[in-house]
Amino acid sequence: MSAPPIENQKLSLQIIGKVTAEFATILTTSALAFVEDLVKQFTPHRDELLARRLERQQQIDVGQLPDFFPATAHIRQDNWQVGPTPADLQDRRVEITGPVDRKMIINALNSGAKVFLADFEDAQSPTWSGLIEGQINLRDAVNQVIEYHSPEGKRYQLNSQTATLLVRPRGWHLPEKHMLWQGKPIPGALMDFGLYFFHNAHTLITKGSGPYFYLPKLESHLEARLWNDIFNYAQDALEIPRGTIKATVLIETILGAFEMEEMLYELREHCVGLNCGRWDYIFSFIKRFHKYPDFVLPGREQITMTSHFLRSYSQKVIQVCHRRGAHAMGGMAAQIPIKNDPQANEMALTKVRADKEREAKDGHDGTWVAHPGLVPIAVEIFNKYMPQPNQKDRQLETIDITAKDLLTLPTGNITEAGLRNNISAALQYLEAWLGGNGCVPINNLMEDAATAEIARAQLWQWIHYPKGVLNDGRKITVDLVRQTIHQELESIRNQVGEPRYQAGHYPLAAKLLEQITTQDEFAEFLTLVAYEHLP
Repeated sequence: MSAPPIENQKLSLQIIGKVTAEFATILTTSALAFVEDLVKQFTPHRDELLARRLERQQQIDVGQLPDFFPATAHIRQDNWQVGPTPADLQDRRVEITGPVDRKMIINALNSGAKVFLADFEDAQSPTWSGLIEGQINLRDAVNQVIEYHSPEGKRYQLNSQTATLLVRPRGWHLPEKHMLWQGKPIPGALMDFGLYFFHNAHTLITKGSGPYFYLPKLESHLEARLWNDIFNYAQDALEIPRGTIKATVLIETILGAFEMEEMLYELREHCVGLNCGRWDYIFSFIKRFHKYPDFVLPGREQITMTSHFLRSYSQKVIQVCHRRGAHAMGGMAAQIPIKNDPQANEMALTKVRADKEREAKDGHDGTWVAHPGLVPIAVEIFNKYMPQPNQKDRQLETIDITAKDLLTLPTGNITEAGLRNNISAALQYLEAWLGGNGCVPINNLMEDAATAEIARAQLWQWIHYPKGVLNDGRKITVDLVRQTIHQELESIRNQVGEPRYQAGHYPLAAKLLEQITTQDEFAEFLTLVAYEHLP
């Protein structure tokens, strides 16, 4: 479909968030008209696809386990390739991710990583001010005028050589309550994508790069097709050649794993790769099978990428991508260097090295880290095992990955320490998220929303099913979880001190965590429940 001109339109979008003079440079009439066009054209289809998710969940609930669709077998069997990969995305050996705050953007672009993923989704608490300031920060970064002056007087600015910028808009399920159309919140994804694309696409192209994106939490090839339609519409509207937008799809849902090849196909003119979003993938696994008493997972610390279902999914990503000429990106190393404990630091870095060596040897074309301190380690490993820009020529055709492989349950047990860690991590993350921070250091790991989602999902699962038993024989009950929430909350209070506790959102975090883990119904997303409490 062709897009109407965006000039001289009477806007029907309603902005109910504050619009400062600085915010107005992003929320221009032309930019809002562009976003409104996207909203009008694509929100009804987005709503239909979310309804299909519910229908699919109902099918799973009554015993219809996912499998590869016979109806799309021709796509998996036919000979086709994705479109060409731009020069600045050929080498993606190490990518760093983080929220869209000003200091983070500068440090990440300067980190030595090949790519920086600026995240409006899991690493960003979606406060109105944080989102619009993020758009300002990205615009300034694209125009190479971004600076940051710390309270201590330190000045941050871009180096002459920086990482390639990719942006992750919010998932289809997340609304933007500060921007209304027909009285209802618009899809957050359309705001994030629309504002960034409108303000930066032409500038990026003139600089020899382009508007590049990561697409989160897709559950079907139809959801990928929607993004492809949006890309074509947006490019037409700004008179940009189709295929200029390039995207990488995060395979971070169990249903998406069964349609990854079809997703590539739907986006083939625009897609350059798939990524193993493994923490959200674990959460999705629990969520989609939450009605299955036998699908109770062990403590999350025991669910590693060597678990059969995760290793299989990782290899499937490599197999599909390399068959189709796309990059197969590995998963996240969330470790933070531990400066005051050399022994603990070396133990953590040993885990990082083993994880990255496995990815490089298996055939991944790159990997993720959450902290600049891990960039040199990941670069060194991929340089060793992948001296060329990528290894898309490596094929895994001899490996046959079946539905059974993707659905094999990991083994392990549930410990009291694991129970407490889930509760403490969820409390600390949720408190920070409610305060506007979506990327939080917890126990020497840089955590985002996926960690809190896994933690609370496991707590719900352990409470509701007979297999939710600690290794000392105690059944995990509502009373035990409530008691442990209060104990961990008190422990956090002692750690952070009374002033920080009183100034924070700890009681609300505890209330929401207790509510979402003990109620009868499994909540689809913790962030949707908590979003009601954000300014």
